[in-house]
Amino acid sequence: MKFAFPLSLAALTSLACATPAFAADRAPTPEEAKAITAVLHDAGFKSWDEIEFDIDDNRWEVDDARDAQGQQWDLHLAPKTYAIVRRERD
Repeated sequence: MKFAFPLSLAALTSLACATPAFAADRAPTPEEAKAITAVLHDAGFKSWDEIEFDIDDNRWEVDDARDAQGQQWDLHLAPKTYAIVRRERD
């Protein structure tokens, strides 16, 4: 019984090292931001809170995009074309 604690600690340490690391989302470059802004304005959105690229899901995400009526939407954009592929009311 005196070896139970060190073995448990060793098991937890190895498990922590074995879990995959998730990539962090990233903000758009100035060129990407300009292109995304043009797409959003063309679609009738007036403002939004945050734009980030979700590396795990391979898509752009726009939080709280506001349309001309003031409704808020969360948007998913295609990674290369920036086309809006999903709109979800916030």
